[in-house]
Amino acid sequence: MRVNDERGKGEDMQALKVAMLGCGVVGTEVAARIQNRGEALAERIGAPLELSAIVVRDTAKERPGIDASLLTTDAEAAIAGADIVIELMGGIEPAKSLITAALDQGSSVVTANKALLAANYVELMSAADRAGVRLEHEAAVAGAIPIIRPVGDSLAGDRIERIMGIVNGTTNYILDQMDSEGWAFDEALSTAQELGYAEADPTADVGGHDAAAKAAILSSLAFHAPVTIDDVHVEGIEDITPDMVATAKDQGFVIKLLAVCERVNDSAAGSGLSARVYPALLPRTHPLATVRGAFNAVFIEAEAAGSLMFYGQGAGGSPTASAVLGDVVSVARRKVLGGRGQYERPFHEDSRILPISAITTRYHITLDVVDRPGVLAAVSEIFADEGASIELMRQTVGEADEQGNQHAKLVLATHSNTDAVLRGTVDRLGDLPVVRAVKSVIRVEGQ
Repeated sequence: MRVNDERGKGEDMQALKVAMLGCGVVGTEVAARIQNRGEALAERIGAPLELSAIVVRDTAKERPGIDASLLTTDAEAAIAGADIVIELMGGIEPAKSLITAALDQGSSVVTANKALLAANYVELMSAADRAGVRLEHEAAVAGAIPIIRPVGDSLAGDRIERIMGIVNGTTNYILDQMDSEGWAFDEALSTAQELGYAEADPTADVGGHDAAAKAAILSSLAFHAPVTIDDVHVEGIEDITPDMVATAKDQGFVIKLLAVCERVNDSAAGSGLSARVYPALLPRTHPLATVRGAFNAVFIEAEAAGSLMFYGQGAGGSPTASAVLGDVVSVARRKVLGGRGQYERPFHEDSRILPISAITTRYHITLDVVDRPGVLAAVSEIFADEGASIELMRQTVGEADEQGNQHAKLVLATHSNTDAVLRGTVDRLGDLPVVRAVKSVIRVEGQ
């Protein structure tokens, strides 16, 4: 193919061989774009891309739009000699072994495998460094939203203090429907599955594990630290109820599943890093509170750049394929220009991952209490004993129970304290005779 570029007008450029591992929804979209937009991609890269092999489990399965002659089950043979390997098979093995082999032989790799990176980020990035090639992974965190490159490159001269993001479209859709339509959790989840936002088994999404994998990747990249998914504190949204959502709305908040990654300098356990995922209250004035439906957004606080937000579609075949192709063009262009692949990233092995108990936070607590004199005094005494304090207290009289006892809903907003102190306070509140039930406990972010 003849490509015009700055190094030689009309110069014939040798095609770059691309092997693809996996051909699901995203893989099919990627393959189609490489084949159908070859000329445009070649103009951007400076050389054409040649899709040399696509590794699948079953070569007999019909894949409309895919050249059947490219299909193979021999992954080792497919990656041998490839300039670029695109890994879209998912899971830990054999993906890890195949990526490592590709890097070792000098192939750059593009992957969307968040589970693999969350468990082995430093190991794989170090392997890419040693081989002088690229390991790109924009699609692993927030679909089409460009976040990996801005964090790793654009903000490389700055100091990122905090990242807070909505990085799972399924849970954001569910919580948004509960907030805007008043739906119950099960109804919102069922609709998300019908629309293709949620898998048949939604555990990874609603349990917070998908978001936790992305938090581990973002923390490793932003703080140059070996953070794995095992270091991330995880809580899901399974226990969020319509009453919790309504109470949040009444108080001027919206509930979002947040991934929070931050440097902590003054915790009870000393300085270190925190990576955590949990449902939290956000003031409705916060930029992340406006993120609706299955969209994602990442809010970054940097020392010099200040506050930045990245917003867009976080899931789906087309958005993810867009991010994958962006990475492919980036690594291909670098190969054509003859530049070194991965740049050296110092990972600080001595970075401490702080437990959730050491993090400073605020709680909103909703109690079902007996409506009689002395309740507020008993609650306040527990707070005083634990060294915690109440910022706001609001009581609403409820219905009488079957025994004729009047009860009330008591909503408490705390001042900032360690999670350990606030959790201990809640545990003691639950033991009070005047407290019928602790209805909800949810942290506050964005204030």
